[in-house]
Amino acid sequence: MNQSQLPETLEEKLEELGQREEAARQMGGKDKIARRTAAGIMNARSRIDVLLDPGTFSENGLLGVSTVFEEDRDKTPADGKVAGFGLIDNRRVGIVSNDFTVKGASSSMTNMKKIGHVKRTATDRGFPLIFLGESSGARMPDNMGSEGMGTMLGNDPHQYVRHRETPWVSAVLGQCFGSSAWYSCLADFTVMRKGAVLAVASPALASLAIGQKVEPEDLGGWKLHSEETGLVDRVVETDEEALAEIRKFLSYMPSHNGETPPVAEVPAGSDEAADHITQILPDSRKRGYDVRKIINCIVDLESFFEFKPRFGRTAVTGLARLDGRVVGMVANNPMAKAGALDVSGCEKVTRFLVMCDSFNIPIINLVDTPGFVIGIEGEKKKAPGKIMNFMTALQMCTVPKLSVIMRKSYGQAYLNMGGGRNSDSVAVWPTAEVSFMDPQYATEVVTWGKDASDEEKGAIREEMERNSTYLGLAQIFAAQSVIAPQDTRKYLIEELKIQQLRRSGGIGRHNMASWPTTY
Repeated sequence: MNQSQLPETLEEKLEELGQREEAARQMGGKDKIARRTAAGIMNARSRIDVLLDPGTFSENGLLGVSTVFEEDRDKTPADGKVAGFGLIDNRRVGIVSNDFTVKGASSSMTNMKKIGHVKRTATDRGFPLIFLGESSGARMPDNMGSEGMGTMLGNDPHQYVRHRETPWVSAVLGQCFGSSAWYSCLADFTVMRKGAVLAVASPALASLAIGQKVEPEDLGGWKLHSEETGLVDRVVETDEEALAEIRKFLSYMPSHNGETPPVAEVPAGSDEAADHITQILPDSRKRGYDVRKIINCIVDLESFFEFKPRFGRTAVTGLARLDGRVVGMVANNPMAKAGALDVSGCEKVTRFLVMCDSFNIPIINLVDTPGFVIGIEGEKKKAPGKIMNFMTALQMCTVPKLSVIMRKSYGQAYLNMGGGRNSDSVAVWPTAEVSFMDPQYATEVVTWGKDASDEEKGAIREEMERNSTYLGLAQIFAAQSVIAPQDTRKYLIEELKIQQLRRSGGIGRHNMASWPTTY
């Protein structure tokens, strides 16, 4: 528009503003949007519409465009990232939704300013931050050269800093390279749609770097991140499911670390389920069972929201409610490696403990483990360090911690799972067994190199088994309560009422607010 065409009256200026706003809302154009719709993929704005409470989105930076190159001004509506604020279940959130139809939602000067503004506002004002990820990474050639690096990538020293002051949530909804991958890794909760890719850089760039073709799924597909890396908490089939998962996760979370999580109504029938625990728990200590079934018998009906179900399967973690109040559940899983904790299981539990402590969520340990997985493979993956990270995180937690020893609790894992004074209170079932190691293995260690008969070994094993029962813990007050399995829900509800009576009003000290999200 030349000078002679500039609007003069207020009416003309408002008309021009409306035209510019409408053009910006068209994103990369009707054809690109239509192709995505035909493929069953939502666009940046429709995702916001579905995620937020209707009519609550307040956009910032609608008229932002790329200004690095003059020719890009008319080709970059909203500069490829839709940002602003809205409500979820009538609570304030900040949101950044990447618009892949505009230069692949690549990062450049204007849209990075928009992200920084929403991030700072959400942190300072105390509400969650949501990233709907789909981006090709840094924009070329904007970021090339020393000026590009110094102006853009070096512009915000706090861009990738987490102090866990408010919850961060990320959805991997397409190609997520560069900053969209970084924000996914920094989030407290990450959901991934099948078919999306999360990686440092694109398959094309990775192929060039290593000199062989790399397939997107191998580089950063949902199986890799849900089963091997543990960077993804939940996997879904569609965008709509991903957005529903975000809403559900946030329903358990406080808006910021200075308040406790919201309280919900207790569904009818929640108390009756506890009676089924004895039907799930096998009589034989050698038989496995699905600990999720035990969890669902204890917590409020249909309230268990599991994290990383495909990763670190020796442990089960997730948020739930007890009598309407949010708790973090950590349980050994006898269905995987008999419940013996491996490196992945340790990483999974550690990260979950950090999140719970950062947002004032009490922790409940359900214990049934023969210890840690021993062997060369674990040592190569730094098992001793992972075990100590787990132990350190547990001891640094300042939220209430309750442990229920259901069956086995051996060796160092007794401490890692909250045994002794590593919990505020410990309860045991009559089926509990606690010792330095499984009596069968202990017998072999004690008789190693000796010509002991089967009768002598049997006598040693019997003595070790006798001294490993729940009664020993109860008699020396290493367990504060002995409870029947079907009374576990009632016990935990009452005990939490005691342990949550904090002078701080239930707000922890957040010692691990800056703990790395992965390590």
